[in-house]
Amino acid sequence: MAQSAMKIKMIDMQDIQLVGFRVLCPGDQYINEIPVAAYRLENHTHEIKHLVNPRTQIGVFIAGECTDEEDGYWICKEVSKFEGIPEGMVTLTVPPRRYAVYHYQGVNSHIRKAYEDLHNWIDERNFSRLTGTWCLEIYHDWKDKGRLSVELLDPIK
Repeated sequence: MAQSAMKIKMIDMQDIQLVGFRVLCPGDQYINEIPVAAYRLENHTHEIKHLVNPRTQIGVFIAGECTDEEDGYWICKEVSKFEGIPEGMVTLTVPPRRYAVYHYQGVNSHIRKAYEDLHNWIDERNFSRLTGTWCLEIYHDWKDKGRLSVELLDPIK
């Protein structure tokens, strides 16, 4: 845990506007459907206006109880404003929030362990996880499942 704790920090983020695809499927299918949507998004990035960082993909989900409208996983690009949303894509605005952030680099199959380390860090510092609000996964490098670079953002108070 000590090594992981050195990679974890707290940040306050302003609202973030996202354009992309919503993935909604049975729970055991997300592992297959999210990469399909990520490649689809990458192939249509040029259609999205007002991109903040074209190379970064952002995954968004609610870890706890949520409404039918909030259910699923969004794979998106950040935009500075919504305009001319490409057909078949959706928009989502994530409100301002404080997050615990773990910058994970490694194999896809170890992300669960990274989340465990992040949750332990939160507990050890007497923060509370806000499981009914948006969690973010900011992917800097995602194409090689053996060498991911992703920031895991867990909402806290």
